[in-house]
Amino acid sequence: MSGPLSHEQACAFYDRFGSRQDSQAFYEDAVLDRLIEKGALARSTSVFEFGCGTGRLAARLLAGVLPEECRYVGVDISQTMVTLARERLQRFGARARVLQSHGETRFDFPEGSFDRFLSTFVLDLLPEEEIDAVINEASRLVRPGGLLLLTSLTEGTTLPSRLLIALWKRIWRLRPSLVGGCRPIRLTRFVRDPEWRLRHREVLTPWAVPCELLVAERGSGGAG
Repeated sequence: MSGPLSHEQACAFYDRFGSRQDSQAFYEDAVLDRLIEKGALARSTSVFEFGCGTGRLAARLLAGVLPEECRYVGVDISQTMVTLARERLQRFGARARVLQSHGETRFDFPEGSFDRFLSTFVLDLLPEEEIDAVINEASRLVRPGGLLLLTSLTEGTTLPSRLLIALWKRIWRLRPSLVGGCRPIRLTRFVRDPEWRLRHREVLTPWAVPCELLVAERGSGGAG
């Protein structure tokens, strides 16, 4: 039985995958539409995205959702993705920064630097202890009243989505790279600290792909 991809394996896969990641828009976009609606991004002043990929979502947000004064920082482990995202976001000038990470889950920004922490279809790639570490870092980076915005592959809720996920998990156990290293998780298992107040959660099944959307608000407690 296999398990999550290592940092090196994930980096190598997504370096090869490159711009083909955008082909997942056929099921992701319905979830991202809902995330934009529920995440109050039009009122954001500072966004941090963990796992920015090609920058497709960031470009959409910067072009027509985020206020002009809002700044965006995205990080990704793949040099190919960082290059694609920087090229895509170049037109936004100083409003957007894209940084390459090396598998770390702690970033060089002061506590409370952002009012939105965003990660879409990334946490389902990580080992559970790293998911916990990412959520802990979100607790540090997001100021009180800010929002945690997450999407992930999850367990099926309809017959077609249950059948799809049963097949997906079999493939993941045998060879995770065939499904990009991703497997279904339940986001609520990881966003359990009382300092996060759940504002919205739902499971959508576009094209029978079950996707969890979670929005949580940061309370006034101390960062982890």
